[in-house]
Parts: sequence; C-alpha cells; structure tokens
Amino acid sequence: MTRIPAVAAALAAAAIGTLVAAPASATAHAGGPPACAAEPHALVAAADPLAVEAGLAMLRRGGSAVDAAIAAKLALTLVEAPETGIGGGGFLLHRSAADGALVVHDGREVAPEAATPERFLLPLSRPMPFAAAVVSGRAVGVPGMVAMMHDAHGLHGRLPWTDLFDPAITMAESGVPMPARLRDQITGDRSLSLFRGTRQGLRRQSGEELLVNPDLADTLRRIADGGPDAFYRGEIARSIVAAVTGRRPWPGDMTAEDLADYEARRREPVCGAYRGWTVCGAPPPSSGGIAVLQILGMLEHHDLAALGPGSVEAVHLIAEASRLAFADRELHVADPAFVPVPVAALIDPAYLAARAALIDPLRAMATAPPGDPPAGRPAHGVAVPVDPVEEERLSDDNGTSHLVAIDREGNVASFTGSIEAPFGSRLMVRGFLLNNQLTDFAFVPTASGLPRVNAVAPGKRPRSSMAPTIVFDPEGRVRLAVGGRGGSRIIGHVVKTIVGVLDWNLDVQQAVALPNLLHRGRTLELEEGTALDSLAPALRAMGHRVEVLPLTSGLHALERVDGRLRGAADPRMGGLACGIE
Repeated sequence: MTRIPAVAAALAAAAIGTLVAAPASATAHAGGPPACAAEPHALVAAADPLAVEAGLAMLRRGGSAVDAAIAAKLALTLVEAPETGIGGGGFLLHRSAADGALVVHDGREVAPEAATPERFLLPLSRPMPFAAAVVSGRAVGVPGMVAMMHDAHGLHGRLPWTDLFDPAITMAESGVPMPARLRDQITGDRSLSLFRGTRQGLRRQSGEELLVNPDLADTLRRIADGGPDAFYRGEIARSIVAAVTGRRPWPGDMTAEDLADYEARRREPVCGAYRGWTVCGAPPPSSGGIAVLQILGMLEHHDLAALGPGSVEAVHLIAEASRLAFADRELHVADPAFVPVPVAALIDPAYLAARAALIDPLRAMATAPPGDPPAGRPAHGVAVPVDPVEEERLSDDNGTSHLVAIDREGNVASFTGSIEAPFGSRLMVRGFLLNNQLTDFAFVPTASGLPRVNAVAPGKRPRSSMAPTIVFDPEGRVRLAVGGRGGSRIIGHVVKTIVGVLDWNLDVQQAVALPNLLHRGRTLELEEGTALDSLAPALRAMGHRVEVLPLTSGLHALERVDGRLRGAADPRMGGLACGIE
C-alpha cells in the first residue's frame, strides 16, 4: 500500500462540514431517499438516491467508507442495472485516515483460460462487428466485483459482511419506485426484447410503477450468507457458465474452473504531482490513472487559471494533451501481468515536459504520436494505430457507475464499477446482468506483424479506462475524490473536474457541472447544448476535427475545503450527494 503523509486522527475528524444543497426531492420518506444533514460528518455520492441511502444506512450503524460503498454498489445492481453490478467488475481506491495508506482493489474481469488472441476474429481474419460481439458469449469476462468487494471489506470493513446486503435485498424483494432513467433505458433499447433473460427480467417491467427483482434478492442473500464462494462456486457459478456457453451464435468458453480460480488483486496506486497537489488513481490494467496524470502533467506547463473555463485556448490545450496521452495508452498500457508497462517513465515530469513541448498553443497537431519514455520502450516496438473496430467503439457512450464515500473518521472510498455497455452482454442470470468487458480487448490482435499489448490472452485482464481518483493537498489531507462513467471518456471527465477545482477554483459541484470536453485521439468532443457549442468553429479553424454530442459523464465527487466536507452529483443524471451528522 502507498502512504500519503499521515494526518492525525484529530485532523481527520475535523475534515467535515457542510454539504452542497441536496435536490428538493431528497426529503426522507419510508423506503425512499434520505434527508441530507446540513453539517455532515460522513457522506455518500452515487448515481441513485436509493443507493445513497443504502450507503448512509451503513454509516449510521458505525460502518466504514468501504461498508457504505459496498452497500451502495449492491443497491445499484438493482436500480442501475444497465451500468454496474455483481456481474461485472471495477476498481476501488481507498485511503485510510489513520495512517494515510492508499490501496487500489482491482476487481477487473479476466478472460477464460480457453481464450485466444483471435477471440473476436471471423474467417479471413475479419473483426467481428462490435454490436454482435457485445451480445455474444465471447464478450463475458469472469466477473470480479464480488471477490473485490469481499477483499476490500476484509481490509477496511467494520460491519459484518451480511449487514451490507440488507438494503439491496429489501429493495429487490419489496420493490422500489421505477427509476425514471432506468425506465427510459429499458424502453429505449429494443434489443432487450430479443433475449429471454432481459425480456423477462427488465423489459416486462418497463410499464410498471414498481421495480422488483426477487431473483436478485435470492442471489444477494446467498452471497451474504456464503461469501464469494456462493458466487464463484455452486449453483450461481453453474448458471453463469450455462448462460455464457449457451449463447448462440457465438458461445463463450467460460468454465466453472475459471470462476473458482478468480482472484481480486491489491495494487499500488499510481500517483503524481500537479501544481503542488498529489493526484492518485488506478494503475494498470486500468489506463485511467496514468492517462489522467499524463494530461495534467502536460497541462502544468500552461497557465490554465489565466485562461479560465470555457475558453478556446483552454479547450485546445486539454484536447492536445489528451491526444498525446491516448497515443501512449494505446501503445504502452495493458495488463501488467502480461505486458511490462513503464508506469514510472510514462508519468515522469521530464518525459511529460518533452511531450508538452509538442503542443502548439495555436494549432492542432497533424498527428499525435506515441512517445518513447526513458527506460520504457514499447513492449512490441511498434507504433500501433487505432484499429477500425476500436474506432467504432470510440463513438459509443459506454456505461459504468462511480460513487464516493467518506466515513466519520475520514476514510475515503472512490469506487468505479461497470458491466461495460449499457445492459452489458444482455445475458441476465439469477437477477443480474453479465458484463461484456472482454470487448475492451483489441479485436485485431496484431499490427505490422507484431502482437498488440491489449490482445486477448488466457487469464488476462482487458485494459480499462476507469479512473477512481483521490487528490491530496501538500500536507497529505484529502482535497478531492472523484470518478465518472462513459467508457474511455471517463478520463476526460475526471480531468475536467480536477482542472475545475484546482485551476479554476470552482467548488466541486460547479466543476462536475462544467460542460464536458475530451479528445481520445480521433475527435475533439464537445457537450451538446452547452456553452462549448459556440467554440466549434474556432476549434475547427485551429485544425481540430470537432463533434458536438451528448456526453453523460455521471461524475460523483466529494471535496474537503477549510475543514468542511462537500459532495457533488452530476446534474446530467438522477444521482445525489448526501451526508449525515
């Protein structure tokens, strides 16, 4: 575990205060969203008020930030089923208030032992259409969420494991008001009618006032009583294998042994400096932490504070730094058990200064090349362009859900979880959706005759973009915790928020609400219906390829300012940031 300079218990206890005003709908009622304390000593921010209430229920019982985060995530398996849940995976970054220890819990899915690099190739080495791959059995990775949450609870939890399941089980059995966003997602995705599980488990409820899921309640009760073994062995595991291997026309090859052998990992976070702050995030197999640090490290060579939010110059600089970071991501970053990722070299200040020197403040680069960091040459020695299938995927608004929690002692959990595409693989098993995370691998496994770093391999974790992040002040105190949704767009959403808080002195709610902008190597994307719309002509004149489109970032965050605690929920979604005394 990494240690940020420790903060005394008294300082940790003092790091509390007011919370940004909660929506008027957050008044408490039986089984409904919580009432938010004006002077909270702990808080949760997540994508649904009922999930927030599940987390707060743990905090009221004296639970830890991880207890709250797990309870909220289990509730999201019901109310935000298209985005996240126990059929997927994620990354949880935890900071201990007592000693400053930091650890990343890696629950990323893995490829079955029978997987080969040609997993998503058709005859004549043609890549599968992405839409077909998503709903195939080949897309499903061994889920890591349950194992990861259990491991995090073992290290940081205070309440009994079984207690964390109580809110989600009650909601799934008794029912909750159908979330408006979930209803819209169900009715808007006609593919759900094509698959028996989603047709019976979700589609049929689209017109109902109450969302219920007795199958999920039974599954959660089994895991609560039996721990991870109840999920990775026995009846639930057999149901997962049957669903994956029975999907036609492209069945998967997952076995009971693949599930039984799954292990969550504990990893050192990747940390770097930004204008005197310390920013920490998830390491490989996620590219999120490295990419966020690279973008910030290049931006540090420019006075963003003087430019201000919404300026053409600031958007241009963020876009160019992002292009360079994504070029490095494609060439250098993958599962470190299979590829030697030069993490330290990629975030070295001297390397990032050289990368920043490539940025022309007045003109977009014709191409953004990957770099060759000192002591960190590409694993396969070739600059690999984005393949056509990955270009198609770049336009997708992938799912995922982020939440943050802080307990009364000041322990912080920044937790991103995902089943990948909205509704994942559309395989619904025992009340939960299975992921399609293996489509995060490169469909075309070679380039210029050499293997690609993110090619499929047995037991390999696909590269992720999840970016749970915590920012510390120079004294080692938590300043900000943030993360978001949106596939590889997560990186840009998190950077925007950090820049908003640290460079533009916005409060965390204002920073989360800033118009979204990002560049993943192909196109500068600007959020539709915002002030950034008007910048498109000027940015095109600078040489950018610009697209204006909806960007639903799903950011959730908390910050500590002058000893006072504030939370933020993305106004683009129906989430909530709420605290208790």
